[in-house]
Amino acid sequence: MLKNLLALTALLGAASSARAADLKLIDQLHEGGAAIVVTLGLSVLFVAVSIERLLHLRARAVAPAGLADEARALWDSPDPAALHAAAQESNSTLGRIIAYLAAHRGQPHAYVSSGAGDIASLELRHHQQKFYALSIVATVAPIVGLLGTVLGMIDAFNVIAYQEGMGNPALLAGGISKALINTAAGLAVALPALGMHHYFKHRLAFYSLTLENQVNGLLREWFAPSAAADSPNLHVVHHAH
Repeated sequence: MLKNLLALTALLGAASSARAADLKLIDQLHEGGAAIVVTLGLSVLFVAVSIERLLHLRARAVAPAGLADEARALWDSPDPAALHAAAQESNSTLGRIIAYLAAHRGQPHAYVSSGAGDIASLELRHHQQKFYALSIVATVAPIVGLLGTVLGMIDAFNVIAYQEGMGNPALLAGGISKALINTAAGLAVALPALGMHHYFKHRLAFYSLTLENQVNGLLREWFAPSAAADSPNLHVVHHAH
């Protein structure tokens, strides 16, 4: 019974200490100054952009699975509107390229390849632009944190100059702690933002390769394969970067 009571007391003490540490951290963030406010704003931007891209930068928005095969089956259909309707219904980059190809039947391979490349370039750059904000957050957040730290250190050393802080080390240590919290906050926001930026960049490149392979296959099949053999392929990954 005594052991259980001691264990419960220790657990409550640890919980109280953790809560006190959390409260102290919150107080330090509150006293971090304007730089902390800017960093928190950047963190909100980071979270919002990440959630939006996780929801919308998907394969179904660029090159949905099975759409190319469905288009092949409908290409020779007696009802041309069926292919156009299926392409538009997918609401994807590949769907809009297929709709463009269907609307330009009989045109030379080079002509439709150039038009398809323009569509792919525009839409992939649009996707890329939407997560560019993460690169800005990753660049700006550490600089804002460093600025907050410098300003905090100036205040801390003013304690020495004007308030005899050397006689009370706690005052100087507290000022330095408040200053360094800005750098920590800036890095805490910048590192995941940089990671997410590279993740979305890699995901977009993967979808771009899938789109490129599927569109090149359709171009070879639908627009004079013998003449297209010597024609340049569509390079949407190059367009996207």
